[in-house]
Amino acid sequence: MSLAAEGSPFAISGDVESCVARLVEEGRELALVLAFAADRDDVRLLSDRIGVAVPGTTVVACSSAGGFAYGGPRDDGVVLVVFPATGFQAGAIWLSELARHATLDWMGALRELSAAIPEEQGRSRFGLLLVDGLSGREELVAAVVDSTLPGLLVLGGSTADGLRFTETALALNGEARSGSAVFCLLSTPSEVEEVVFDHFTPDGVPMVVTDALPEERLLLTINGEPAAEEYAVRTGYRVEELGPAVFARHPLMVRIGGRNFVRAIRSMTPEGGLKLMSLLETGTVLMLGHAVSPMEGLEDRLSRLSLPVDMVLGFDCILRRIALDSSELFDADRIFRTFRVAGFNTYGEQHGGIHVNQTFVGLAFLGGGGPDVSGK
Repeated sequence: MSLAAEGSPFAISGDVESCVARLVEEGRELALVLAFAADRDDVRLLSDRIGVAVPGTTVVACSSAGGFAYGGPRDDGVVLVVFPATGFQAGAIWLSELARHATLDWMGALRELSAAIPEEQGRSRFGLLLVDGLSGREELVAAVVDSTLPGLLVLGGSTADGLRFTETALALNGEARSGSAVFCLLSTPSEVEEVVFDHFTPDGVPMVVTDALPEERLLLTINGEPAAEEYAVRTGYRVEELGPAVFARHPLMVRIGGRNFVRAIRSMTPEGGLKLMSLLETGTVLMLGHAVSPMEGLEDRLSRLSLPVDMVLGFDCILRRIALDSSELFDADRIFRTFRVAGFNTYGEQHGGIHVNQTFVGLAFLGGGGPDVSGK
């Protein structure tokens, strides 16, 4: 039995061998396969195996901090998100040498890909962006893509390495590169709708970054005090109590263009600084974020989708997952099954030309015969 209606995207999960075998069993011509692997050593293998098993398919693979496919998140295994050729046209390019800031090269490659998959009346066109999550260059890459292809719906995630933060992996059509990004451009006759949700509200009390090393994503002082000490005072914890669980519940927030965006804390340095997962500069005004239910609001947002859902491709920050208690994990499993959500846990998310953290960023594929969850 086929995993989805003709032309509709679908997801597969399991180990490398079982996922590749199920792709072959489908017997379809495929436009694009996204492969998310919890083990970074599986990334190159996945890209090679899928390319051999389904020749002519564009294959993008990356390492993750866990994946999900129509159910709650898992720490291990592989998730494939598959775009059949009957429903999609797709292409992908490298945006390489992120540390060199090769922006002119990236812009040329982006324009060439856009010309190969042009806008057409009656079709939805969108971009997917996967960036090395340890490169520290997500802000730059997202901004370059947004300025080069203005008006294009683009979203994506930062590749991950569990909670090790050591080395991530990214491959395109069997070739692996470090310190790079991959941009995919797709076109489909189906309707798509962006879904963006974070579960934090700012406390409304400003604090100022008084010393930072933006290129290292390091906060040294806040309000003139060592960053970790000031953060501990604001959250009501002792410095020695600070860690992933506290950081996940109380991120920093910054206001840009009338909207609040999350800036997640990765760790505390021995010197009392705060290592971030996004760039912040000296002089930035911050507020402390307070968590509300991480799943209730997401379910409400998904329930307001305008048409029946074939699948939701999701990029969900690993720190959102860390913040889930046992009952919320049960809710995540139920919600991801109901709305057919598939994707991976990231080190950060991209949408609208901006890099964010602790946010669910997704793309819903609508109206192709999936279950009606709109309540209409």
